[in-house]
Amino acid sequence: MSTQLLTVEHLSVALSTSRGSFKAVDDVSLTVGTGEIVGIAGESGSGKTMTALTLLGLLPHGARTAGSVRFDGTELLTSTQRALRKIRGRQIAMVSQDPATSLHPILTVERQLTEHMRHHLGVSKSEARTRAIDLLATVRIPDPEQALSTYPGQFSGGMRQRIAIAVALACEPRLLLADEPTTALDVTVQAGILRLLQRLREERGLAVVIITHDLGVMSALADRVCVMYGGRMAEVGPRSEILAQPRHPYTRGLLDALPHPEAGAAELRPIAGSPPSLGKVPSGCPFHPRCPSAQPRCSTDRPELLPIAPGHLLACPVDPLKVPSAAGSGGGA
Repeated sequence: MSTQLLTVEHLSVALSTSRGSFKAVDDVSLTVGTGEIVGIAGESGSGKTMTALTLLGLLPHGARTAGSVRFDGTELLTSTQRALRKIRGRQIAMVSQDPATSLHPILTVERQLTEHMRHHLGVSKSEARTRAIDLLATVRIPDPEQALSTYPGQFSGGMRQRIAIAVALACEPRLLLADEPTTALDVTVQAGILRLLQRLREERGLAVVIITHDLGVMSALADRVCVMYGGRMAEVGPRSEILAQPRHPYTRGLLDALPHPEAGAAELRPIAGSPPSLGKVPSGCPFHPRCPSAQPRCSTDRPELLPIAPGHLLACPVDPLKVPSAAGSGGGA
């Protein structure tokens, strides 16, 4: 990878609720290089999406941030909303989890593709239309010219997701945030979306942050994997190392919960218990109530994210080479 496009250092996000202020993201650091695909994995509520929304300045009212988020040298956390509007969609774009809600149901595909092109790029209506046709062809929408006059509801879920990606790419961003882009899609359509993201990285040098609960998606796409739990980073490293030799009990649990074709009729092994809700994150290591390898100090001592190999970081006080499977009875991953 050529340069560090995005650098997040010690990011924390506190949300105000009727019960007080609670951290949704807690001391998260990560980097994304130009043309790199970085995956952020974890169960619902781990802080993945909140981290992505922070990059775009789209946090709920009253949210407070600390730390640093630099995009191509520009500090985003202290940027004005006016400055962020020039970055959102133009330099950083996002594909939401559900295209049925992210695409406006009563606006044509053409309008949704061309409106922000004309705003950000200053192109004419005819040029924007030409670019829109090219974009739909890029994401493999059949008969792209005819598709411009249709509405999102006239397409299947997989085609809507491709249109949402086209909308995100309309202004040629340098970084794409893909939040669960394959959720609720069948495996064939899912594979097509992943191939599309890979091809866009290769052809355009597009950097991608892909957010998912499914480490199987990471195995097909990510260069590096960041595993989050309870708003914190649990393990970070190259995809090959994380998937072949996971060191954190939570990472092991996520992998154990995946179905494997060669496993035959063997039962899936879910992680025992449930992830913590906002405001109820345990002290010490947030995973310790569900961890089969937990020691007394895990409930009190907060583990630091420390290097255990080149590019591989771990937040776990247990000897990483002796961590058993995190699978257990009860609960679900």
